[in-house]
Amino acid sequence: MIQKQIDWRKYLIVFLITLGIFLTASYASNYFSNRKINELKSIQDKIAIDILSSETQFSLLTELSCKNISDSVYSPELGELGSKLEWSRNNLGVTPEVSYLRKYYSLLQIKDYLLAKKISERCGVKSSFILYFYIAQENCSECEKESLVLSDLRDKYPELRVYSFDYTTKLGAVEAMLQIYKIKDTELPALVLDDEVLTGFHSVEDLDARIVKSFKLQEKKSINKTNS
Repeated sequence: MIQKQIDWRKYLIVFLITLGIFLTASYASNYFSNRKINELKSIQDKIAIDILSSETQFSLLTELSCKNISDSVYSPELGELGSKLEWSRNNLGVTPEVSYLRKYYSLLQIKDYLLAKKISERCGVKSSFILYFYIAQENCSECEKESLVLSDLRDKYPELRVYSFDYTTKLGAVEAMLQIYKIKDTELPALVLDDEVLTGFHSVEDLDARIVKSFKLQEKKSINKTNS
């Protein structure tokens, strides 16, 4: 009888320790996840203000000189938000908060793209744009490779702006672009470069040649050499 009582207490102690570890881990996970979501929302709000500021600035262009327009009209936080959203997708999964922020991020990208094109046309600001459509890696083996190619090209050409959109995003504005450029899920990855639609994977060499031909860009190293 004594032996059975001692065994029961051991099981109870082990259970309580295990429960404590589980609750602690769960609390820590929720704490850091919520903290990351709050950081994302903070960045989101800042981007929204920057975009609104850019809109207002463009509206004033009829009275202001274009010399007041520079790269500052663009939203550098878009790249930061994109990186954090990628982290969220990989670490938090598809939560309602992450899904909402991804949709909002897509809208901000479209807004930034339209503003940048207007400013480029109005003030002659040298700009170049690529729209990139992809889908989750498990459904598109070439999409991850294309993303790496585009990252390399952005590093090489500072004036190149790449806007990335998940094909599965349930958002009217994104779906409208898919219809405008007639992009199908069987043709991903897909790029829109200087109004030309390119489907399937394209190498660094191929896109580099197209970018230079379409936008007449200079790579970063060449610019540095010229200034030195």
